[in-house]
Amino acid sequence: MIKYRLLCKNCDLKFDSWFASSNEFERLKKKKLLNCHNCNSFKVEKTIMAPQLINSNSKMIKKVDFEKYNKVKKTIIGYQKFIKENFKYVGDNFAYEARSIHYNSKKKSKGIYGSASKEDLKELKEEGIDAQMIPWIDESEN
Repeated sequence: MIKYRLLCKNCDLKFDSWFASSNEFERLKKKKLLNCHNCNSFKVEKTIMAPQLINSNSKMIKKVDFEKYNKVKKTIIGYQKFIKENFKYVGDNFAYEARSIHYNSKKKSKGIYGSASKEDLKELKEEGIDAQMIPWIDESEN
């Protein structure tokens, strides 16, 4: 397995991806099976990457990274608790419910949360409906 840092030439997004080999990367690129998960562009290229070297400081870095991870995770869980207590869960009907609230001035809602695709969120934004995507940690993974 080999890990490459990839760059989308269309939106400048950098992301990592694993491949069975360098030949596998080239084969997938040639068949246009590599695309940017942000803008769907097929203009994805490898960037220069340095291998990760192990030294005496790596244990300290991992500890700091783990502490940062736990702090961010705790913050996200706090946000989730607030959202669950103050908003109505609408599941996969988020886009429909958001439009229903936006276009029906008689319908009052304390706010909603649920699931929506990136395309749904893009369409809602184009319609002038404010909706945000936030990270969500599944309780079963805690």
